Amino acid sequence: MNSRLSDACGGLRQRTTGSTLDSSSTELELIKRKTNHHIWANILSLFLWVIVSITATVGFAPTALALEYNKEILVEADFSGRDLTDSSFTKANLRQSNFSRANLNGVSFFAANLESANLEGSDLRNATLDSARLVRANLTNALLEGAFAANARFDGAVIDGADFTDVLLRSDEQKKLCKLAKGTNPITGRDTRDTLFCP
Repeated sequence: MNSRLSDACGGLRQRTTGSTLDSSSTELELIKRKTNHHIWANILSLFLWVIVSITATVGFAPTALALEYNKEILVEADFSGRDLTDSSFTKANLRQSNFSRANLNGVSFFAANLESANLEGSDLRNATLDSARLVRANLTNALLEGAFAANARFDGAVIDGADFTDVLLRSDEQKKLCKLAKGTNPITGRDTRDTLFCP
């Protein structure tokens, strides 16, 4: 009887010890898996952070950086077809320069000399043309919507198809432009005379 009892107790001890060892190895295995999971999660997070940072700095960067050409002498310079959004040409000499089909949205031409400049088909929306000299400039099909052109001079300018919607002009310049105004802007479909409120 005692031998049976001791055999039974010995078997129970072996099973208990075995299950304790099994549960310890299972816990160690779980700890290893959790640690590996955390390591890979951190690596993946770092990788995603790098990709998002690169995308934010490169992928969503503006197409053009605003440049400064203030007081520069740029006679006969060629800026045709370029994206010059928000650049500044304040008091620059741009006589006979070529800005045809250029994106000049928000550009400052304050007091700039644009005499005989080619601005054909350019986007001058929200540009500052205050005190600019646009004598004999070619503004054919130019889009000037929302531009600020107080004190700008347009003597002899070609404005066929130009859109002057919401452009701030002096009344005497507006009258001069109405004598020249004709055509329809191909982008907005607005008549030049209508955008200038010509009688």
